[in-house]
Amino acid sequence: MSEQDGRTRVIIENITPRVDDGAFPIKRIVGDTVTVEADVFVDGHDLITCVLLYKKEGAAAWNEAPMAPLVNDRWRGSFKVQEMGRYVYTVTAWVDRFRTWSHALAKRVEAGQDVTVELIIGADMVAAAGKNAPPQQASWHDIYAESVRAGGPDGIERALSGELARLMRAHAERFFACTCEREFSIVVDRERARFGAWYELFPRSTSPVPGRHGTFKDVEARLPYVAGMHFDVLYMPPIHPIGRTFRKGPNNATTCGPEDPGSPWAIGAAEGGHKAILPELGTLDDFRHLVEAAEQYGLELALDIAFQCAPDHPYVTEHPQWFRARPDGTIQYAENPPKKYQDIYPFDFETDQWRELWEELKSVLQFWAEQGVRIFRVDNPHTKAFPFWEWVIAEIKRDYPEAIFLAEAFTRPKVMQRLAKAGFTQSYNYFPWRNTKWELTQYLTELTQTDVREYMGPNLWPNTPDILPEYLQYGGRPAHMARFVLAATLGPTYGIYGPVYELCENLPLAPGREEYLNSEKYEIRTWDLDRPDSLSSLIARVNQIRRDNPAFRSNHNLKFHAVDNEQIIAFSKTDEARANEVLVVVNLDPHYKQTGFVTLPLEELGLDPHQPYQAHDLLTDARYLWQGTRNYVELNPLTVPAHIFVLRRKLRTEHDFDYYL
Repeated sequence: MSEQDGRTRVIIENITPRVDDGAFPIKRIVGDTVTVEADVFVDGHDLITCVLLYKKEGAAAWNEAPMAPLVNDRWRGSFKVQEMGRYVYTVTAWVDRFRTWSHALAKRVEAGQDVTVELIIGADMVAAAGKNAPPQQASWHDIYAESVRAGGPDGIERALSGELARLMRAHAERFFACTCEREFSIVVDRERARFGAWYELFPRSTSPVPGRHGTFKDVEARLPYVAGMHFDVLYMPPIHPIGRTFRKGPNNATTCGPEDPGSPWAIGAAEGGHKAILPELGTLDDFRHLVEAAEQYGLELALDIAFQCAPDHPYVTEHPQWFRARPDGTIQYAENPPKKYQDIYPFDFETDQWRELWEELKSVLQFWAEQGVRIFRVDNPHTKAFPFWEWVIAEIKRDYPEAIFLAEAFTRPKVMQRLAKAGFTQSYNYFPWRNTKWELTQYLTELTQTDVREYMGPNLWPNTPDILPEYLQYGGRPAHMARFVLAATLGPTYGIYGPVYELCENLPLAPGREEYLNSEKYEIRTWDLDRPDSLSSLIARVNQIRRDNPAFRSNHNLKFHAVDNEQIIAFSKTDEARANEVLVVVNLDPHYKQTGFVTLPLEELGLDPHQPYQAHDLLTDARYLWQGTRNYVELNPLTVPAHIFVLRRKLRTEHDFDYYL
């Protein structure tokens, strides 16, 4: 070890937040405050100064933010991220000779000791620091040094002044500073990466004429309906040509008729592959027009990316080496025993030509980004190589930093988490199968209050074209209402597969199966959007509530509260300024009315426990005057099985009227 190394005494450990010791970036949104903590200490009794360093990746100069001591040698500092892209941060610290001297001087003065020599030492430090200062500040160093060296009450007062402390903090040399060797990364996305309501529809089922294949023009006609429910993202399954070999029939039948459209996820035919459009839907110009029309309604178009091929895909004949061959010369189709997907060939990510495969798949994403798509829902990413996703997402976000990637990966927890670490902005998750209060509390606490929250953005879906949970099958319309409210309020980002959801379609393919009967995955459907039992008005109301209340825009502020009934769940959220407190109470029983008492930690919620407060139900506009920590709720699943309260504290009383803020 060199002499210089031996004199570096400060130790920096346990910097947080970090993901896998810095191997992967944490994730934030533009405008977020990033709070960093670290254990920083030194031998002996010298005082140290600790600084947080941060910059946009690639920038030459570091920005600095001060760090303040907490307890037990733990330090904390923060900074704001103002642009999309990548940032890096680390921590530096040093033995602060001036602070150490100043601290000891104050003790000596208090003890009545002679501090003549100490003042000379301090004056020398002040003068030396002045050599590092610009001319105007350097002159102040000279003035302070002369005054301190002169001693007496004025010299002591100057030595211990806050003005001198600030001057020295700016210009004193940082002898033997220690900087953490590792730089930690942040991926900063736009707000839609965290907050948004998604609506999925099959474009082929948007025709107003029963039996006729829908087009992009028909989807345009559907935009006012989707926008009227205040959704932010319109997501469509694959829009590419569909293979004919081994095409699936209705309800996943292995044989099909001449008019059966097949599964959109069986991509590729004579008309083209992943950069082509199914002719029945329209042209590329029609697609571009749809993207622009959606924007006019405040909607972003999300496109499904499924990196797999039908046997008819041009890739199969042009690049047979990208697929795994069986001993009999056939290509291995996709399987999830006992399920067989003869209409889909998976790519072989262990092919010798993996670089060519990676580049081609990247070009698919680039092509659709060039058409105006910035949100990609990726089908089954867990069946592709992790290094590929880490590479391709970084490549796309370099050119399109506003790009958002949703991982459709209902798989093992560590696999889902690795995909998030590799770059996926959001992820599907186990929410569809978490039904009891205990299950919901435990799972959402894991997603929002543990280290997982630093890199994984949950997108909560109560249903998908592949998943009709048992709860929805047997709970009917009340279950659809309850699960919708839970999805829309537990997480800042959620989605539904419609119109089957708002129309409460709940017939399974067979008893014990979680697939829809007569699924749009295999046939064209026609929907009566004006049915009187539609949940569209409830959906519109909840989405408007989400937009109006900043508390719903974050993931980290979720708190569950006690209810003396296991069929009722209660949780609250607050915005960063603590100006918006919302409380959600949901009846989890789709069959019977449930009652109970909700217990709230009023002081934590910013409410005076000795004053009444108003619970304003934003769903019904009813207002309740509550007092104390325990209050009664009653929820009928046949009407509205939930409350979405804004909690308002009393502001003043005038002319016998109470005002609540």
